[in-house]
This record gives sequence, C-alpha cells and structure tokens, in this order.
Amino acid sequence: MHMNTEILQKAANEARGLAIDAIFDKASGHMGLPLGCAEIGAVLYGELLNINPAEPRWLNRDRFVLSGGHGSMFLYAWLHLSGYDVTLDDVKAFRSKGSNTPGHPEFRCCPGVECTTGPLGQGIANAVGFAISAKHAAARYNTPEHEIFTQNVYCLAGDGCIQEGISREAAAIAGCLKLDNLVLIYDANGITLDAPVEVTQVDDIAAAFTAQGWDAVTIDGNDLQEVHTALRTARLEKNGRPKLIIAKTTIAKGVPGFEGTTKGHGEGGAKLWAEAHANWGLPTDERYYVSPEVREYMAGVKAEREASYRQWKEVYEAWCTANPDKVVELAEGIDLAANGLKPDKCSALIPFFAEGAKLATRASGADAENAIADACPGFLSTSADLFSSNKNYLKNGSDFSAQNYAGRNFWFGIREHAMGAICNGIAYDGLFRVSAGTFCVFVDYMRASIRVAALAELPVTYVLTHDSVAVGEDGPTHQPIETVTGLRVIPNLDVVRPADEEEAAGAWMCAMERKDGPTALILTRQNVPSLTASCPICAEARRMGTLKGAYIARHEETEQPGRIIIASGSEVYLALEAAKELGPDVRVVSMPSMWRFNRQEKAYQDSILPPSCTRRLAVEAGKSDLWYRYVGTQGAIIGIDTFGFSAPGDRVLYDLGMNVPNIVAQAQKL
Repeated sequence: MHMNTEILQKAANEARGLAIDAIFDKASGHMGLPLGCAEIGAVLYGELLNINPAEPRWLNRDRFVLSGGHGSMFLYAWLHLSGYDVTLDDVKAFRSKGSNTPGHPEFRCCPGVECTTGPLGQGIANAVGFAISAKHAAARYNTPEHEIFTQNVYCLAGDGCIQEGISREAAAIAGCLKLDNLVLIYDANGITLDAPVEVTQVDDIAAAFTAQGWDAVTIDGNDLQEVHTALRTARLEKNGRPKLIIAKTTIAKGVPGFEGTTKGHGEGGAKLWAEAHANWGLPTDERYYVSPEVREYMAGVKAEREASYRQWKEVYEAWCTANPDKVVELAEGIDLAANGLKPDKCSALIPFFAEGAKLATRASGADAENAIADACPGFLSTSADLFSSNKNYLKNGSDFSAQNYAGRNFWFGIREHAMGAICNGIAYDGLFRVSAGTFCVFVDYMRASIRVAALAELPVTYVLTHDSVAVGEDGPTHQPIETVTGLRVIPNLDVVRPADEEEAAGAWMCAMERKDGPTALILTRQNVPSLTASCPICAEARRMGTLKGAYIARHEETEQPGRIIIASGSEVYLALEAAKELGPDVRVVSMPSMWRFNRQEKAYQDSILPPSCTRRLAVEAGKSDLWYRYVGTQGAIIGIDTFGFSAPGDRVLYDLGMNVPNIVAQAQKL
C-alpha cells in the first residue's frame, strides 16, 4: 500500500510543534512521548486507524489507548489534526481548569479519548478489556452474511507501563485468550523518569511476551516506513496471537540537549521550542503552526473515513433487517451498560427467598446475580480463579475462551489487578455490564483499578466475599480488618455489606442501578440467619432499605428511641438479638451502605438516626474509625482494630467482641 511519506512526516513534525508549544505555555506537561512517538501517531491517525471523528463512539471503530497517559499532548495533537471536535483553542487550553484537554486523558472529557489513563500499565490492561469486548461482541452478533464488529485495538505504552506488574498479568491473559485483534506498541526509548532503562530493566521484553503467546517485532519507531509496515502487518495478520511492536524511539526528539536523556521526559526542554521548531522544519516565529498542506491531507483522510463509515452503516442496516432478535439484544445490552436497571425492575427479576433461609450472602448474592444475568444477556462475570468460592459463576453463561468467545464467564487466573483494569476496559467500551470477583482481603491487589473506575464513573461491580474474621482458620492473612474501611474512603465507590439474603438482593439492585460509578458487594462466607424472624421488616422493605443505605430493622419504641444500635452485614443479627435483651426502647438500624445513606435527604437521615438520641452504639467486624460519624462523641463502637488469629470463625468473632453479651454490656454503659 502506497504511503505519502513526505506529508506524514510533515504532519508528525507539526504534531510535535503543537505538543511542545502547549507544554511551554503551561510550563507543565511531558514532552518526551509526544515528540518521540510522532511518526507512530502519523501512521495511526494519518492513515491506518478505522475511525470516524464525526462519530467518535460508533460501534466498529478501532480503539486507541494511550497507556502512557502522561504523554497526553500526543493524543490531543492527533485528535485535533484528524478532525475530532478538539479545536486549536482546546489544545492551547491544555492542563487548564475546565478544558477538555486535562493533564492526563479522562474518559467522557474529550472526544476520541477511549479511557482515563495515567497510572502506568492500566491502559495496557484496559486495551485487553477492549479486545475482549470486541471478540465477545463479534461472536455474539456477527453473522456469516454481515460482520458488524471487526475492530482492532491499539495501545501505546512506555517503559513505565511495561515495568508495572499489571502489564505482564494482562499480557498473559491476552495471550491465553488469543486476542489477535490487539496491537501493543511499546515506546522503547530507553529512558525512564529518573534514569536510563538499563538501570532497572535487563529482561528481554520480546522474549517475555513471545513466551506469553504474543508475536513480537522490533522496529525503528522514528522511521515512517518501518512503523507503517509493522502496524499494517499487525492489523492484517489474524493468527491467534496478539501483537507487540517494540518501537525504538528517541525521547524528546528534536530538542537540543534534552533528546535521548532523562531530562527529556518532562517539560524542562519546552523552553527551547524555537530551536526544536527549526529542527523540525517549522516556523521559529510562529507557534501552534499547522500547514495548509497537512490540513488538506488530514481533511482528505477524514473524508475517506466517513465514506468507510457509510459503507459499514449499510452493512449494519442490512444486519438489522436480517437479525431483529440480535438488534434487540444488542440495544438492550448497550442500554444496560449505560443506564443499568431500575430498582423495581431489578427486584422483580430476583425471587424472594424462602422464609427461614440461612444462607451465606455470597450464596444468596449468587442467586440474585444469576437471576439478573438470565434476564440480561449483556451481563458478564469475571473471576480471579475464585468462581467456586465467590459463587459468582453464571450458570447459564458458558465460559469465554479462545475456543468460545461467546461465553459470559471469564477466567482470569490469580491476577486481580489485571482483572480490575480489564473490567474497566469492558466498561469503557460500553457494550456490556461486567462484574469481578475475588476474596475481600485481596481486593487491594486491584485497588488502583477500582480507584480509576470510581474516577471514570464506570459501573463495574465487585463481588468480594469472605468479608470478615469469620473466615476463621485461614488466619489473619485472609481475615479482612481494614479492607472495607479502605474501600469506603474511595470517592464515588458504593460499598454495600448486606446482612441477609434479602439485603443481598438489595445490594445487587444497588449495583445494577448505578450508571455513574462502581459498586463493591461485601459478602459473607459463613451462613447468616435471615432477618425475617428477628425484625418486623418485610423482605421487600429490606431490599428497598438497602437502596437507601440504612433503614430501621427494629422499631418498638412509641416515640423516640432510648438507644440505637447501628450494624452492618452479619452483625445486624447480633444487634437484633441484643436488642431483645435490652428492651423495647432500643432501635436497631441496619446500615449496609454508608455511601448511600450519606446521600439521603437530611429528613430521612434524621428519621433513622434522630439527633435527639445520642446514646448510639455501632457494631461491625472491622475497623471502627468511620463509624464515629454516626455515633458521635457520646456514642460507642464495637469494632476490630487489631489483626485476627487462626481459629474457628465463631470463636474468632466471639473473642474479638462480636457477640450478644458484649453488645448488651456496651449498650448498657451508654
């Protein structure tokens, strides 16, 4: 295929100019990647990417992920040049408050930005998620007559991304699943922020990825022809192996005294923009320069892409006519991913549990999850080798594999961090709703991914079981103490710890309702008694109370309560039993979600926790710190602020204060 090398090189240099000029203006940013990878951008955005800037979210577009998000001016420059709604003024507003060109790319902020990146390595795993979503969509919806999903996923990553452990986790999964629609471009400039890469890296990256089932090739990343050949080959060759292109580039290329050095990573060299302009053949008396020739060429490429999009649209419309059932299923899946399920509709899908049930909330939660999944084909479940323990396997979903891309259960092995970021990639793609399961105590392995999900407002659900010291004999390494509190402090993450089977159903209603952020379900390993016999609150009311974050589980007082016991999860039953001994003036409040309760109107909050009642006791088998918000200075907390020990779960709970006599005694002291 003929390539206009002259105009693409000109475009590459002008993209460099836009990057260094914006970074100089703000005295802030990272020029190394944008200047070093300009030829890669020229081939991708100037020729090979199957995109349509006029329809930035169309279903069959190629996905481009900038894993090295610090190099964001690379992306903004090319989005501007290729015709996205990113103006020159937007480029000039780089890193300014309120602009759509923030310091690191942010999802939903700028058209053409597929995901929020910055924490290194996350983007590689996100790209694996995009590739999985594409394979699953193709298997579910393509027909022999009409292929509507044929997209490829491209990811540009640097040394920092490659060195982070998440990249090897994600690469292993991609190789195992034979994701040959994935192309990872490694900007191998030999420089990390502090030092040359050989100070911290001696491994053979090509060999490492090849051993994990990838094809690998090394090229001169500043040679347009080599870049073009490698990318075009990677796009066309579908051999069951994802592709790694190791692109040897020069960091901060063109900036005298900075190129090829650690100083080239940041913004320091931007002050030499005029000298750099001269080296790139750009005007030295004009900034933010784009030549008429490049404008004309990129406009022509945009027109060709729009024509290609129209051809796809014809295929899509023919597919719609021929496959009305698939049209409905796809539309419902996209709606589920974007908008979730209304609580009443979700509740209607989950049968009420038999009276007197005594189930672990991981088991009742699994029943609720499967009821939802059976009615919602766009719902997917993933696990870090714990389907049998988390119980989050979709019984009617089959397994996703290289032999069956239509499966809805994803086996990711013992790789929590990659699993979290891959689920983010699936959520970014917007075709499916996804959940991820692991033990509660091990969620910190994926905490960085959860934080990004909360920041990017992705409706991922985390199924986190074995929620307390009740794990027992496995001992303190497996007994979460601080874990739930650690999750609760992440902004925009709803953490729901249900008390029984109906609250577990309500917890899933919480998760499926969300469209602007993730939900963590904290579930028990041990069986817990149903609250049905202990409190007068009916099953439906317990579900709806869970949606509000807290509700009154026992209310016998005629006016105001004399004392209030607040509890969550398995400790609610203990609180109800203690209240029987304490008398009718004791109110018991179940608080499965602080996040939700904190967002209720003050009138509702005061109806649950009347300000006039200061004798309050909180009970939870975990860190006590956050409960002070609800008990105040005159209240008390029964929590666990030390690590546990190895013994039967009931014994551990009892010895650490989670028992009825202790609750009664502490309440009487108020």
